[in-house]
Amino acid sequence: MNRFKTSKFKNTTPKIAKKDEWINNVRAGSFSCQGNHIKANSKLVAFNTEQAGGGMLGLTSVKPGSDGQWTVAQISCHSDLVTDMDFSPFDESLLATCSGDETMKLWHLCDPEQEQPSSPELTLCPGQGKLELVQFHPTSSDLLAVSTSKSVLIWDTSRRDAPLAALEPHSDQLQSLSWKRDGSLLASSCKDKMLRVFDPRAQLTPVQSAKSLQNNKDSRILWAKDDLLLTTGFDMMRSREVRIWDSRKLSSSISSSSLGTSSGMLIPLFDEDTGLLVLAGMGDTVVDCFEVSSSEPFLTQVSHCLTDTSTRGVAVVPKLALDVMSCEVMRVLQLTDSCIVPISYQVPRKHSGQEFHEDLYPDTVGTTPAMSAVEWWGGGNKQVEKVSLHPDKRPKPKAPPAKQTPAKKDLASGGSKEDPARGCSTSSSPLSTPSSSAVPSRSPSTTSGLSSGFLPSPSPSQSTKTIQGLLGPTSKFRHIQGAVMHRNTHITNMRGLNLTTPGECDGFCVNRERVAVPLAISGGQIAIFERSQPGRVPDTALPTIQNSVNVVDFCWDPFDTQRLAVAGDDAKIRLWRVPKGGLTETLTEPELILQGHTEKIYSIKFHPLASGLLVSSSYDLTVRLWNLDSREQVKLLSGHEDQIFGMAWSPDGKLLATVCKDGKVRIYDPRKSTTPIQEGPGPEGPRGARVVWVCGGKYVLVSGFDSRSERGLYLYSADSLSSGTIATTQVDVSPSTLIPFYDPDTSVVILTGKGDTRVHIYEIVPEEPYLIECSSFNSPEPHKGLVFLPKTECNVRDVEIAVGLLLTKASIEPVAFRVPRVKKEFFQDDIYSDTAVWWEPALTASAWLSGSNGQHKKISLKPKDMTPVSEAPKEAPVRKYLPSSVYLEEKTDEQKKEELLSAMVAKLGNMDDPLPQESFQGVDEDEWDD
Repeated sequence: MNRFKTSKFKNTTPKIAKKDEWINNVRAGSFSCQGNHIKANSKLVAFNTEQAGGGMLGLTSVKPGSDGQWTVAQISCHSDLVTDMDFSPFDESLLATCSGDETMKLWHLCDPEQEQPSSPELTLCPGQGKLELVQFHPTSSDLLAVSTSKSVLIWDTSRRDAPLAALEPHSDQLQSLSWKRDGSLLASSCKDKMLRVFDPRAQLTPVQSAKSLQNNKDSRILWAKDDLLLTTGFDMMRSREVRIWDSRKLSSSISSSSLGTSSGMLIPLFDEDTGLLVLAGMGDTVVDCFEVSSSEPFLTQVSHCLTDTSTRGVAVVPKLALDVMSCEVMRVLQLTDSCIVPISYQVPRKHSGQEFHEDLYPDTVGTTPAMSAVEWWGGGNKQVEKVSLHPDKRPKPKAPPAKQTPAKKDLASGGSKEDPARGCSTSSSPLSTPSSSAVPSRSPSTTSGLSSGFLPSPSPSQSTKTIQGLLGPTSKFRHIQGAVMHRNTHITNMRGLNLTTPGECDGFCVNRERVAVPLAISGGQIAIFERSQPGRVPDTALPTIQNSVNVVDFCWDPFDTQRLAVAGDDAKIRLWRVPKGGLTETLTEPELILQGHTEKIYSIKFHPLASGLLVSSSYDLTVRLWNLDSREQVKLLSGHEDQIFGMAWSPDGKLLATVCKDGKVRIYDPRKSTTPIQEGPGPEGPRGARVVWVCGGKYVLVSGFDSRSERGLYLYSADSLSSGTIATTQVDVSPSTLIPFYDPDTSVVILTGKGDTRVHIYEIVPEEPYLIECSSFNSPEPHKGLVFLPKTECNVRDVEIAVGLLLTKASIEPVAFRVPRVKKEFFQDDIYSDTAVWWEPALTASAWLSGSNGQHKKISLKPKDMTPVSEAPKEAPVRKYLPSSVYLEEKTDEQKKEELLSAMVAKLGNMDDPLPQESFQGVDEDEWDD
């Protein structure tokens, strides 16, 4: 009859917090690691952030400040990706982190509004490679489990010299760890499909193990009620599933449930007091809640919650932080790309908010350790004392100890010690500095400027250059804003689109007049949509271009808005002519067919200056130039040893750059040589890459992957490719190649991948730091491509520097990228230089082939009725008087130094991008005579 028992939690309801209660100013990366990417205790929340290649953590509080806002700080923790983190169950300020830099560190944190520690309390260097997982022991202090890719170490941090135990190595990638609630056993899941249960104090080999998982794709494991284990993973058909196991017999599960075919890993969060289990899929917008029981039916679904944004990680808030008077039984924090969303699970009850419902809140584990690590290792099995959640019975918080500078611990007594083999310091991270350890910001509204509390006070002799170095590089585009334009400019109700084009293709292509999108219909059909006719596409069949074979790449002729070049998988290039006004009937005969490649084509590009000149790359490892006027192949370039990822013409049209899967970047001068004139090392990753010329052709920018499949940008000098990169930056982790768009007028590069939700923006400068990151734009759902229109499509009155078209599953949406300015009534001539008339050819293909060169004419984007901002009349300055209390108040030397630094920051911080209010400060020179 137990199966018919009524559960008091069956009606538990998830409530997503209102948007003004979200924690903003979060920049979560899409990282590939085994951790949950976010952890919380009763006061603090730590999470992965994409900055500094993932070696930096974000920190905020569970509750907002007195002003109703959250402060988000950043801590420079490691020199590589933070793979996992865990808060101590007995010390709310203690956080353990582990990283790909082979170290584990303990941090004593404080309130996010205060300056965070610049160095860790303790650093451990096991010397066994990258560390993957870290987890505190649930009952004893100073004890934690740390895992490498295949082994688990049990460490007593009070001893520090060596681990207590090194468990038997796993035969493949270790994917998850979980301590039993009483601290006696440790369970693991592994890529070898094995589940293992260890008793670290009895033996180093598993006490129970079985090859039970059906798929070696990512899995998670945790202890549920009593002796039950719970795993999430994938079955043989790659469907996601959750299973319940008896830890004493792992050969077969006692219950299972399937949760669809999404590819994102399911992260489980379990509350033993209520038996509630929350499952959230990485990259999903769904959070499910189940109830777990010790007997049939074991697993019962309670709720299905749809969120506004996709999940990057999830964490559960401890019971002591819940609002028990509102019948809140669980709270989950959902980490997304740009914010943290609280989801509260509440049981609907009468008199909610007025009475404490004891039946919903059994006593829960407290925050006092049951024993030390030495006692546990000696065989102790004490349990953590439980405390009541009744507001009137809770233990009073202890008074904080007097503030003092803690003595730093290290592996060996006697201070900091370095390991020459790995160059790792045992007392602090070499990247941690007081000026970079914490950079707080306010949420939801970001505060501008720098607080002097986070910068060291300079001596009066500090140079201007030193102060500017503290401020970091400046860019007039750093606050660029992307926004989807009004719905009446969209093309909607598009059906049957082919959203799986090859990686070398941009997905779709546009010019000033029309858009071409491939269709998922046999025969390689292409739909043509007129930009002058936005709105809903009719449900009736549309006329198309019937290419007859699958489309691998295509592009519009830059000098002829009616001509479309299409490369097919039959090694042929077809040229199609679209009638003025758009397609009125299906096209079946191309204007021209180019044939010469012996294998399927990768990509095609038109020459930027010469009309009728096209370049193509192919699986036959050649690059061929075609003269469309003479309808023949004119050049054949060789030298590639593997797949050609991308090609790009230099701005002057003389040179061609390529990036290849063989790990090389090459530059050709097609008119002088059929082999590369320069060659250099490219990105290490084999997944895909793109190349573009920047800074007037002085540099070549490549977007690709490193050896760990992280997306990055690589900048080369066009004069010396063999010297390698002069600047690199890691962007994030995602499977799709970043497709760059470069605006030569502003030196801004905009990058995104097919299937991404984030659009990254950088300004490229011809000197250090070369790559300056600007604000990014997030689309509401994963997009399938982003291509850009000519500069003349920008509305200069709104300070638009680029306008792109975003392709979704069923629509095309214009996106404007604007620079925020105050005086928009003036033409911002510091942003808008004369732009090239690149839609008119500078010379013919035959002239270029014979050795002639040319350049585009330029035009001004200034409307006739606008005055340049550089010629705007200067407003009369206003004399500012400070209250007399300022002059009468006695200031300390420290206060004077801070005021001096603040004044220098205000003067120097905006030299490249002066704000209008700067002209109001000070007085004219002639007024000094008064």
